[in-house]
Amino acid sequence: MNPEVKLMPSASAHDVKVADEVWIATALLHRKRPAMVDFTIEEIVESARKEAITANQRPGTYVHVLQHCVANRPPNPGRYCMLLETEKGRRRLWKPGDPVDPKRIGAKTVPLRSDIPAQYHGLLDWYESKYAKVSKQKGTVGDPILGLKGLGKKIWDESPDEYVRRLREGWK
Repeated sequence: MNPEVKLMPSASAHDVKVADEVWIATALLHRKRPAMVDFTIEEIVESARKEAITANQRPGTYVHVLQHCVANRPPNPGRYCMLLETEKGRRRLWKPGDPVDPKRIGAKTVPLRSDIPAQYHGLLDWYESKYAKVSKQKGTVGDPILGLKGLGKKIWDESPDEYVRRLREGWK
């Protein structure tokens, strides 16, 4: 008997989840307009409409951009971590180190390659290799508390005992 070889099919346009469509539309905006930090909700919805990933734009697109995909908003009920609200009415792609509502921790951050049409697979590569790595580079703003990691480590180049001994030198 020969085992059947099953190929993992790539999603067709009609299979794409609304959240994945929103991520694709936002990623396309970032790629087309790299100087822009974020986009209005309307720009993202319009990007999804123009890209026509699905035959007709679904009514859920707007609410996904507004709420369901936004990592730093309470889930209601969607709990994706695909976008970040930078200010009221503005969004950008979420990246590691960005704030997350505690109820969204561990939620989906990017589409699965097998869930989106093949022509968008390059966006996932771009996100991983370029966009998501930006937050790890020196000089970028991420989580302000995590940004303190390692600060002051030079103070303790010596052991605490050596430090105290050095301070006490010359005492009578």
